[in-house]
Amino acid sequence: MDFINDLTTWINDISANWWFLIVIFVIAYLDSVIPVVPSETTVIIGGVAAGQGNQQLLLVIAAGAIGAFLGDNTAYTIGDRFSGWVNRRAESNAKTKGRLEWATTQIQKRGGPLLVTARFIPGGRTALTVTSGLTRQPRLWFVRWIAAATLIWASYAAILGWWSGDRFKDDHTTAFLVAFGLALGITLLIEVVRHFRGSNDEETLANDASL
Repeated sequence: MDFINDLTTWINDISANWWFLIVIFVIAYLDSVIPVVPSETTVIIGGVAAGQGNQQLLLVIAAGAIGAFLGDNTAYTIGDRFSGWVNRRAESNAKTKGRLEWATTQIQKRGGPLLVTARFIPGGRTALTVTSGLTRQPRLWFVRWIAAATLIWASYAAILGWWSGDRFKDDHTTAFLVAFGLALGITLLIEVVRHFRGSNDEETLANDASL
């Protein structure tokens, strides 16, 4: 328990600095391109700091949303740059062509809401944004939906942290643990619902992104 207290005290100290907003922005950006960076965790930490009076909630949301927005657009650009190569491969590979056509149909049919949903699924957001570029979805359409998706995502994570930080102002260890526990529980709930509904769209799109 001493280790957890020391860790959360350290997190509390660094998250109270103005430059932690830059950290949120950078990690949110990187997580959109390299899906191994804990962007939700960073935004939640910023939210906890806001709840305890050490950050401004709106600035935390803005840092996370803008970083994620730019990162998602970078992922789209990466997919777009490789779309020519993938299309040439599809001409001589029936399996690749079928996957590409399926991905295009799914994105055109359900792409907007799917972009929002995928933002809450680790790895799913990168797969879908890259695939949107690969299948050359309209850039303006993509930008509009991603703007909504990243704002909803950042607001959710920051407000969750803010609520916990505000409720446990005098106990930052409990504040961090409650916020992370709630975030983990919500993520697991989303995965369970997806499992029982038999929805495998994001996983299939992830395969398409690696064509």
